[in-house]
Amino acid sequence: MQETPFCLSVGHVLPFTMSESNSTDFTNPSTFILLGIPGLEAAHVWISIPFCAIYAIAILGNFTILFIVKTEPSLHGPMYYFLCMLAITDLVLSTSILPKMLSIFWFYSREINFSACLTQMYFILSFSVIESGILVAMAFDRYVAICDPLRHSTTLKNPVVAKIGLAMVLRGIMLILPHPFLARRWPYCRTNIIPHTYCEHIAVVKLACADISLSSYYSLSVAFFVIGLDVFFITVSYTQILRAIFSLPTKDARLKTFGTCGSHLCVILASYIPHLFSALMQRFGHNVALHFHVLMANMHLLVPPMLNPIIYGVKTQQIRNRLLQLFTHKGT
Repeated sequence: MQETPFCLSVGHVLPFTMSESNSTDFTNPSTFILLGIPGLEAAHVWISIPFCAIYAIAILGNFTILFIVKTEPSLHGPMYYFLCMLAITDLVLSTSILPKMLSIFWFYSREINFSACLTQMYFILSFSVIESGILVAMAFDRYVAICDPLRHSTTLKNPVVAKIGLAMVLRGIMLILPHPFLARRWPYCRTNIIPHTYCEHIAVVKLACADISLSSYYSLSVAFFVIGLDVFFITVSYTQILRAIFSLPTKDARLKTFGTCGSHLCVILASYIPHLFSALMQRFGHNVALHFHVLMANMHLLVPPMLNPIIYGVKTQQIRNRLLQLFTHKGT
């Protein structure tokens, strides 16, 4: 028995889907149709307001981080170079989905070219992997700085930092490269309607009328390899860091040393917890409303790019002081 397309279960969207898509067979559709947030179409304009605010804060905050690190010589060190890499990654991630989402909400521009859809999918997945790798690199930096401070400046020289950054980028590029090629090879003979605001990988390949086990297994393998190993390395790093901190002789020394890790720990939690919650809900939340799935899939990509510069701006004294200097000079 042929499976009913998932998107056709969205009741009142059916008239639109039938008018916009062709029910005849097509191997590669020229366009996909992004529905936005199914079930909440009437509220799209209102929903766009907080999303637009989140995007504006993310753009402003991450560009501010890049500007401060570039113009302040005292911040030219490994920790802040990795922070710049994180800021660039966050800018790419949020920009990969927000402009198209807002065009759906504001202008009903729901069509997206088949190749553009796969490109968007690739950028979202690859830069998510890159961001996870950068968090591991930042954990390694904190490990060396606290557990072996005398060798920090010699271990993490600028060429080494550049090589680590390049390795994280290449890892993201290579691991995710099969995803769009696998998605392109499937025949799409059911519908070209995607009940989502962007070309999320599973939402796209579910539309194929073929056995997509290869895509599913590869996606799960990459997720396990990336998230599993990255979380493992971060946990090992912070286990050693905490052991070194608790071995310090005074409480003040322990608090001061732990404070240098506070911002990074907050960023890790802000990045992995929403992602984990969204992944678990996608796998096990079959009774959860579709619009809630879509909202969570957007939030786990958009909230970390907004929070990361705020966390580092508030918790990192050098960045906070430089910001105060900028505002003080403007005020005088």
